Amino acid sequence: MSDSESTAPEEDPPPPQGPGGFGGRRRFWSARRVPAGLVALLTLVVAGAFLYDVAAVRAHRSALGWRRELARQLAERPLDDIWVLTGAGVATVLGLWLLLLALTPGLRALLPMRPTDPHVRAGLHRDAAAMVLRDRALEVSGVRSARVRVKRRRADVRAVSHFREPDDVRADLAAVLDDAVRGLGLARPPSLSLRVRRPGRKGR
Repeated sequence: MSDSESTAPEEDPPPPQGPGGFGGRRRFWSARRVPAGLVALLTLVVAGAFLYDVAAVRAHRSALGWRRELARQLAERPLDDIWVLTGAGVATVLGLWLLLLALTPGLRALLPMRPTDPHVRAGLHRDAAAMVLRDRALEVSGVRSARVRVKRRRADVRAVSHFREPDDVRADLAAVLDDAVRGLGLARPPSLSLRVRRPGRKGR
């Protein structure tokens, strides 16, 4: 089995400037509705429970048992108690997670495209980009099968050739896929990482 590898240089033509002068290179921000909904629901339940208990006390009723027990535990347990440390650790992890969600864009699978209109932003899903590149790779003579994985900055292409020399197939693939990557219209075209090999003894 003979292998041939090549990494094509990244081509990054300057796109027209979009809103804010970023040229449409910024990633799309996720709405993160599920984490936001969970935080809002938890806040509503906790705030509602405390508000109900405070209103009950103001109405000359006794405080609920869970709040009396919570106040007692907080007053009696030392700061180095295992349960206090565990609760503080859980709260810290949740807080850092929420900060991470707030400061990062998310939607890593959506690649920004070059803007053609200053008021419109377009994106291409990685799976769709990989499918386009795979279809173009299979059009090359000598390519038996191909697997493509598109990342933010690189497209990994693994092809199997069956009746042509791997070096010849690799050269044709590099030319075809370079053109295909440019045709995707991405704001930051990924570089190509290309590998061509012969099939195994059992045809794999």
